[in-house]
Amino acid sequence: MPSIYSLKPKFQQLLRPMVRALQQAGVTANQVTLFACVMTVASGVAVAAQADSPRWLLILPGLLFVRMALNAVDGMLAREFGQKTDLGAYLNELTDVVSDAFVYLPFAYLKPFDPLWVGAVILLAVISEMAGVLGLTVGGGRRYDGPMGKSDRAFVFGAMALWMGLDGAVADWVGWVFPRLIVVLLACTIVNRIKNGLAARRN
Repeated sequence: MPSIYSLKPKFQQLLRPMVRALQQAGVTANQVTLFACVMTVASGVAVAAQADSPRWLLILPGLLFVRMALNAVDGMLAREFGQKTDLGAYLNELTDVVSDAFVYLPFAYLKPFDPLWVGAVILLAVISEMAGVLGLTVGGGRRYDGPMGKSDRAFVFGAMALWMGLDGAVADWVGWVFPRLIVVLLACTIVNRIKNGLAARRN
């Protein structure tokens, strides 16, 4: 199924001048990866701590965009400037799931969201990324299938944060539907990544 991830090549083209500048300045892919994770975790904790002030949610859309850009930058540094390392492969995957968890964390403290369902989103997001990585172990390649990949989650959670940050509240039915719908889409994503990874291996 389609995913926002398919737009990544065009996004990378826009970032290429900045990537060259960072490389010339001696910045490494692993440094970018770690910086993005620390920035995201710190921001997620700060927003969660101010859950009684919805205006703080306005931090998240910008944070998610910057994080997405940095995720593209570290990959380009690694691939295009000979900075690929085994440690970088671990950092790339592990910091992604840690960062995701802290981006979604503030919603567990906001009404009318049920923290158990937000927790389910965090758990299934981790499992979906694990399903993507496991494609490598069966020879099917890293899977980025949708419909609720990392970029898609960044879009929907960023949009929700923007809505709540500007309006201050959402209807109870939105709080009920939103996390449950994300859970269903994440379950579909996991199935798609497993199915397509196995199919790629057979081919």
